[in-house]
Amino acid sequence: MRCDDIVVLGLSLSSSWGNGHATTWRALIRGLAELGQKVLFLERDQPWYAANRDLPVPDFCELGLYGSRAELYSRYGSRIAEARAVLCGSYLPEGIAVIDDILALVRGPCGFYDIDTPVTVAALARKDCDYLAARQIRAFDFYLSFTGGPMLGLLSDRYEARRPVAFHCAVDAERYQPVAVPPRWDLGYLGTFSADRQPALERLLLEPARRLPQCRFVVAGPQYPDDIAWPANVTRIAHVAPAEHPAFYAAQRFTLNITRADMIAAGWSPSVRLFEAAACATPIISDDWPGLTDLLPAPTAILIAEDSDAVTHILRHVSDTARRRMAAEARSIVLKAHTGQARARVLLRLLDALASASVPLMPVSSVR
Repeated sequence: MRCDDIVVLGLSLSSSWGNGHATTWRALIRGLAELGQKVLFLERDQPWYAANRDLPVPDFCELGLYGSRAELYSRYGSRIAEARAVLCGSYLPEGIAVIDDILALVRGPCGFYDIDTPVTVAALARKDCDYLAARQIRAFDFYLSFTGGPMLGLLSDRYEARRPVAFHCAVDAERYQPVAVPPRWDLGYLGTFSADRQPALERLLLEPARRLPQCRFVVAGPQYPDDIAWPANVTRIAHVAPAEHPAFYAAQRFTLNITRADMIAAGWSPSVRLFEAAACATPIISDDWPGLTDLLPAPTAILIAEDSDAVTHILRHVSDTARRRMAAEARSIVLKAHTGQARARVLLRLLDALASASVPLMPVSSVR
């Protein structure tokens, strides 16, 4: 018998340690819950997440942990088969094998939420993507893409995605709000270490810190190598739990947004941190990429900096009045268009349209 639940299989919901997926899933699923939609989230029980769980028992959905593919199907196979819809996420452990199994099992619509679209497409082109096979894309009823713009046409034309939809990350508006906290840092950055982001961090934060010894800076996030030479006026924090993000953002005069190289090349790929900072009314300095100013116009809602000189100028010369005005504009834009509930409405409208069209799943034999 069919049920009304949406079943989600993703990297992690219970732990935000070392990944940006958890907060994205939380915002979307909370949004679905606010609209009355029940969700079962299925997560591989990984030791590094088990040791760092900041949401072990969510109050907005059901969380199911599994230790292996066999346990996934023995415990949850019937729930997957009878779900209103199934949504698989990028970086799903053993993703290719799991997706093959899911496509053979589901009876309702099945979609893919790619929270890493440019990374995925680059890996597919190299034929080394370990969580999604190119042959699987055309089997999904819909493909939710972190990246908008021309990427949607590429997914359709090259990979035969049937319904590619721009589906940027979103913020939980109830949990990301301005907080009255005294400023501690002039500029901060929140993000896990990434080798391709490190040159931008060096250019847009560490070098300005060296030039402005009277200012204070902060870099928060795990996995940074021990051999990085941090200036004396840069505070290092290994991890900031999502519940502490608003206060962390509020303690910064500006926060820095840095984008991975694949996402700069693709454009139209806003990170969840961008929307979180905006929702908390923290002024944002960002690197530049196509589509950014379509989301947050510059300089009214965001400031763009390409080099150390630009960041140094901003920190020295932008007034508090201008900062607050810019932050208020960014917050207004994000609350209107980029919350978890806004994304949830898009997903539910899509599922309603699929139900009305009664489009069957492509037989799994055609994608193997």
